Amino acid sequence: MSRAGRQLALLLCGWCMAAAVPGDPAEEGCPAKPRQAAHYVAAVYEHRSFLSPDPLALTSRKQALELMHQNLDVYEQQVTAAARKGAQIIVFPEDGIHGFNFTRTSIYPFLDFMPSPHLVRWNPCLEPHRFNDTEVLQRLSCMAMKGEMFLVANLGTKQPCHSSDPGCPSDGRYQFNTNVVFSSNGTLVDRYRKHNLYFEAAFDTPLEVDHIVFDTPFAGKFGIFTCFDILFFDPAVRLLRDSDVKHVVYPTAWMNQLPLLAAIQIQRGFAIAFGINFLAANIHHPSLGMTGSGIHTPLKSFWHHNMESPEGHLIIAEVARNPPGLVSMGNATEKTDPSHRKFLELLAGDPYSEKDAQDVHCDGAPKSTTNASPTFNSEMMYDNFTLVPVWGREGHLRVCANSLCCHLLYQRPIVSQELYALGVFDGLHTVHGTYYVQVCALVKCGGLGFDTCGQEITEATGMFEFHLWGNFSTSYIFPMLLTSGMTLETPDQLGWESDHYFLKKKGLSSGLVTAALYGRLYEKD
Repeated sequence: MSRAGRQLALLLCGWCMAAAVPGDPAEEGCPAKPRQAAHYVAAVYEHRSFLSPDPLALTSRKQALELMHQNLDVYEQQVTAAARKGAQIIVFPEDGIHGFNFTRTSIYPFLDFMPSPHLVRWNPCLEPHRFNDTEVLQRLSCMAMKGEMFLVANLGTKQPCHSSDPGCPSDGRYQFNTNVVFSSNGTLVDRYRKHNLYFEAAFDTPLEVDHIVFDTPFAGKFGIFTCFDILFFDPAVRLLRDSDVKHVVYPTAWMNQLPLLAAIQIQRGFAIAFGINFLAANIHHPSLGMTGSGIHTPLKSFWHHNMESPEGHLIIAEVARNPPGLVSMGNATEKTDPSHRKFLELLAGDPYSEKDAQDVHCDGAPKSTTNASPTFNSEMMYDNFTLVPVWGREGHLRVCANSLCCHLLYQRPIVSQELYALGVFDGLHTVHGTYYVQVCALVKCGGLGFDTCGQEITEATGMFEFHLWGNFSTSYIFPMLLTSGMTLETPDQLGWESDHYFLKKKGLSSGLVTAALYGRLYEKD
């Protein structure tokens, strides 16, 4: 067995998953057993929250607490269930306690006062009367203490400010979308205030970015950020670039958007790209397209995505304290594989050096692709992608936009009656956020027409063995591999070859939905 295979076997030997719903926490999962110091047990809960029937209406603190205690009751059940399985840390989703779609005024009764953990050492469970308007923090603290585990949750917080503060809002207070971390004895360890807000009029952006790292006795350092933050340099990338963080906790309220940004796609891509364990808890409201949580490692994911069930779901997994990486930096591996040799030959030979970007095929391509395929444009993720159809049983395709050229070397054991396309986008994304992306994507189209390429689909039958690569201008590239039924797959190989980043995969478990390399050029935002 290869070294990577031994690492994967070690990682898989102790994992478990358990589902839990309000009032009926799961009993199945990992049996209680002594844990090795090399691993720890993590839990994330995808929560179907009780929501305010009218988030725009004004209400009292008492009424707000009644609603939030309903959600906290469920949290307490899940902590108890996770504790029975030996969990050492649990993560709950963004907006899970208070809900969403508030105005700045209507959310005010739902906000807890938030003292700075850097200035005040405080255990809310043991000192409940030290600060007013901290009922939610008190309950979370007591849950952590009772469950004897680190606990991460998201809530709305308030912080008074003075008119002498040039950033102080006119109503005299800051309102933040806040993650809190409690230790296993209930002490408030730290807090993170969301920086990249996603149409959240109720909250303020902190004047300075929080780069929060907290330490644990079982796994060392954890980073923390929230939802939309994952797409930006600050705080997510800087946190991992500048510190020895191998684990991230990530509350989110993510609305899925296929083919490239389903919740579990970006979560797994982030874990692989940075070689970390990524503990992601999403909210569960399928009618709003909100589902998708997981405990993701570079080599394996334990995930939940369910658009049918109305119930919440608890995931528990044993993961490595030091996650093994997947990304390789050279061509030393698998040179004996014929498809990989062909890939290396294509890179070395540069068969397109004198060809126009729209001349899709090269002279050295297999005979099945000697006829040029048409390029076309179609909207994907609200961006204007340039694509070429993937026809035949094997071939080598190229398609370019601006400075990015994407390549696909592929074989298909059986050609299904579905349209697939290789697409490229190199530009500024401007819908629901503004950020610069470079993307190479092999996608199944929604139908047989070119204009259906980029539509959201979740089922496919087309099987591929392929190399996907591009001459990216960034080192921040998130690999995404999704098959039928919202199934996450692990690339066989990733890395840089001759200034091109590539993804290799054979042996898909089911039909391919999306294979993509999603690059971010933060400096061009």
